[in-house]
This record gives sequence, C-alpha cells and structure tokens, in this order.
Amino acid sequence: MTWKSVIGGALVALSVAVSTAAGAETDLTALARPDPQRSEIVDFGADVQITLALSQPVPWRVFTLDGPPRLILDFGEVAFSGIDLDELLDTDRITGIAAGPFRRGWSRMVLELAEPLRVETAGMSTVVDGAGALLRLQLAPTDAASFAAEAGEPEVGPFALPDPAAESQPGVAGSEGALHVAIDPGHGGLDPGAEAGGLREADLMLGFAMELRATLQAAGMTVTLTRDSDIFVPLIRRVSRARAAGADVFLSLHADALAEGVASGATVYTLSEDASDVASEQLAERHDRGDLLGGVDLSTAGDAVAVVLMDLVRAETGPRSERLADALVAGLAARTGDLHKRPRLRAGFSVLRAPDIPSVLIELGFLSSAGDRANLTDPDWRAAAAAGIRDALTVWAEEDAARAPLRLK
Repeated sequence: MTWKSVIGGALVALSVAVSTAAGAETDLTALARPDPQRSEIVDFGADVQITLALSQPVPWRVFTLDGPPRLILDFGEVAFSGIDLDELLDTDRITGIAAGPFRRGWSRMVLELAEPLRVETAGMSTVVDGAGALLRLQLAPTDAASFAAEAGEPEVGPFALPDPAAESQPGVAGSEGALHVAIDPGHGGLDPGAEAGGLREADLMLGFAMELRATLQAAGMTVTLTRDSDIFVPLIRRVSRARAAGADVFLSLHADALAEGVASGATVYTLSEDASDVASEQLAERHDRGDLLGGVDLSTAGDAVAVVLMDLVRAETGPRSERLADALVAGLAARTGDLHKRPRLRAGFSVLRAPDIPSVLIELGFLSSAGDRANLTDPDWRAAAAAGIRDALTVWAEEDAARAPLRLK
C-alpha cells in the first residue's frame, strides 16, 4: 500500500471521525472558513510545513500530481473567497497557490511545487476548546522518479467522481426533438479566467450563458449548461456532460484578456491541431492551464484504431463545426456589428476536441478592451448578442438538416 492510498482513504475516514468526536454530530457538508492569522506555509529545515486553520473540521484528502508537480488538497467544503492565499506563502519551494469550489459540496486547493516534494506526514486535529480544526502537512524532498511514481488522484471514499453519464445535468430544458444546445460558460470556481476592470470572465460568461439559455428556450430549443453556478468543472468533464445530455452542438463561451497588444470584438474558433497564429496558441494554452491547476491530467493516449475512428467521425463533424462557426459570425455581425478584425480563427482548445459533436468556442470580446467590457456589461448588447447566436443556430440547424441525407451512414 502506498502513501497515496493511505492519504486518500484512511485519512479521509480519520478526518470524518475527528470531526464527530468529543461532541455532537457535525454536518460535514457545512461551510468551513480558513483563518489566515493561524495558517502558514513555511520552510521547516529541509522540509516544508503547511498549517491550515479552519473554523470547523471537514472531510479532506491530499495527493500529488506530476507534469508539473502539484500538491492537491480537497475539502468538503471550505469558503476560500476573500482570502489572499499568497500571503500564507513564506517559502520559495511553492511557487503558486489557488483554491475554490471544484464541484458541488467540495473545494480544492492547488499548490504548485518548485521541486518534487512528497507528503511525509499529514493530519487534522480539533482545537482544544473545540473551536475549529488544524490541518498540518509536512513535505519532504524526493527525487523526480519517485515523485512521478507516487503521483495520481485516488478514486476513493466520498471524493470518488461519479460516471459522467450518471451525473445530473445542470440547466437542461426545452422541447423533445428540438435542437439541443450545450452552453459551456468558461472557467469557474478556483479558475476565474481573465480579470480586468473589476470583472471576472467566469462570472460574466455564466451570466451571459443563462441569458442565452432563456433566448434559445424561447425559440423552442433544448439547452444544457455545463455549469450553472460558480464551480470548477474540468474541461473534459464539460464535453462529457454535453455528450451525456445528448447535445447536438457545443458552444463554449469566453471573454479573454491580452497582456500585450490591443484587440477587441468577437471571435469564433473551431478546432485545429495547429493554432491559427501565435495569439491563438497562447489562448489555447491559457484555457488548458485552468484545467491543469484544477488537478486534471489532459494528456490522452489511445490505440491506433481509436485514433482512426475518431478521425473518421471528425471528417463529418469538422465541416459541420466550420459551417456553424460561419453562421455565428454572420449572426453576431448582423445583431451587434462588434467583431474582431479576424472573426474566424482555429485553435487547439481542449473543449473543441469532441469528435462527435459540432463544437465552437466563442470569444465574445476581450476584457482588456474598455469597449468590450462596456458591451459585456450592457444588457442591451448582451441581448443582441444572444439574438445573433439564436439566429445563427436556427439557420445552421435548417441547413444541417438539409445536408443530413448526404452524410456517410
């Protein structure tokens, strides 16, 4: 038995037992809050010591992931909002820290390690007066090979993720037989996306997704949201939710920001193994990075047969995605007129890799542009953009149905 299985299983059970010992039964799903004044991440000789003070005991687990090396702490459930986690860092052996909700009832903290470190000791204890709990971990140096061998997410206990097909789908509504649209509000939870002018991409896209859902439902379409609250949903799980719901098309919504240069207006992306230009590559890397911080390994490997089969399916869905993207550009242009100078681009976004669902990624604008920020916060502009997307889907669905007899059987 490795330390990974011990930490992933026995310590979860231990933390549950601790939380209910010496007192009344505790609601383990209640919201706990961190106490920054009693928390720290510091060098402890050759080791690194992590102390996290919480307002109450909660179930928890810890494990590591490689490529790059990360330490993952899962909790049920901790409210990290309003806490500057960087202030806890007093060591250069941890280079970054992020935390937030990653699925209903559970929170996640991700620590980026500057070097391979193994979990030497870990435990949660209640405070003597019963007011809260202390989680303490000690990380010791190790070599890269040993770190890689022990890294991985244990699927045990209350943290085991359900089969995506068995999950309830948030926000499914519409008419049977109607066009079924999966709307994917980008980012969420511990991954806020781009931030500028006091706005967060994750919040803006969730709000617009709900408005777009209402517009599409009014037109008789069925709609699935990949998330309907501020939670983290891994990129691969977003596509799985769309597929499990039986979606006909997949629309991923974003509003990024550029660190350098000036850009504004909407852009519609389709899948390309080679990004259209350097900016597209950087955007693709950024969206994948959010999933990497969430502790999900995006690397995929399949045998030759699987690859060939997916390529065959993409030979059909690829042109359908291209026509959908063209229709969306036309719809947004007609309703808003606010398009990027190159409104049709291609990139290797992970959410566009579903071989069996026509998929596009819509960058509604750039938060680095004051004009785009004004548009994205203007109810009238958002209504016009939603109408443009509705018009595009209506036109595309009619044309796609007419082409259906021509497809390979």
